Amino acid sequence: MLASTLMLIALLCAGVFLPVPYAEMSPGPTVNTLGEHGGEPVLQISGHKTYPTDGHLNMTTVRVTSADYRMNLVEAVYGWLAHDDKIVPHDTLYPDGKTEQQSTQENAEEFSQSQESAKVAALKELGIPVKSWVIVSTVVKDTPAEGRLHAGDVIKAVDGTAVKQPSDVAALVTKHKPGQKVVFTIIPAKDQAAAAKQNRTATVSKDVALTTAESDDSGAKRAIVGISAGTDHTFPFTIDIKLADVGGPSAGLMFALGIYDKLTPGSLTGGKFVAGTGTIDDDGKVGPIGGIEMKTVGARDKGAQYFLTPADNCAAAAEDTPSGLTLVKVKTIGDALGALKDIDAGKTADLPKCTAKS
Repeated sequence: MLASTLMLIALLCAGVFLPVPYAEMSPGPTVNTLGEHGGEPVLQISGHKTYPTDGHLNMTTVRVTSADYRMNLVEAVYGWLAHDDKIVPHDTLYPDGKTEQQSTQENAEEFSQSQESAKVAALKELGIPVKSWVIVSTVVKDTPAEGRLHAGDVIKAVDGTAVKQPSDVAALVTKHKPGQKVVFTIIPAKDQAAAAKQNRTATVSKDVALTTAESDDSGAKRAIVGISAGTDHTFPFTIDIKLADVGGPSAGLMFALGIYDKLTPGSLTGGKFVAGTGTIDDDGKVGPIGGIEMKTVGARDKGAQYFLTPADNCAAAAEDTPSGLTLVKVKTIGDALGALKDIDAGKTADLPKCTAKS
């Protein structure tokens, strides 16, 4: 009996410390986009008049365990019991077996794109023109485009049809059947970069003919060339966002508001502590993000009074709102600016608040 008992205890101990397929999310740092981080301003604008600001427009983050970290059962149970942490399946954070390096690279690219979209959205809201064009964003290895098209190439047309937005590229390519030729009219990346450096418009273009391949994903088979299209911009003055060790697209809204605040007289917040989150596109539409419950906790712990919340995250955020924090529902940068105007004026009853059903 003693031997059996000892063996049972040993097996239980071994089971408790065996790795389980889960990862942990917890509140991360929150940074005031109007202030400094690491000894320098987060937003640095030159070539255009700026104005003093006060208050807080804080972007929020989530800490996650690394892709190669293997949580044991004790840690998982502790995380489930901890109010401010969240235990999720490992594949939720790192799908398709992504490595730590791949995840970091993807987050860095999304963060960079969110900065560009934040600049465009803020300037559009201010009526300041921004030049934009469609580019080759990435080229997939072992596809027809490899070696023929390159990241940064400007896509002027496909089969002679002018391209105005990234979605046009896929629409024009998929009109073909796999094995058919498609012709891209491009401005090579090096020529575009040289023109931008000299503050002129690139005019030299060339045609690149590609033979389409068949898609290999799980959806309906279609013609592809192996690129993703994106947008690049030329801004009328310099806007730099200095924030290291942050990834993903969720700071877009708060960056856009910070830029808008610095380019307009007065203070958007009226000195209040406002935090928030949300992706943003070039047209100022605010999109949902992950880890909303962690971000509201992190914001309130820092002293936030109001939290700008993407409409699609409202219901989840409202299920467990930190005490003293008002969740404000926003769908666009215009909604956020309207809410900030009401906060500044003390008209908090007029704010579109999140509810568990919204």
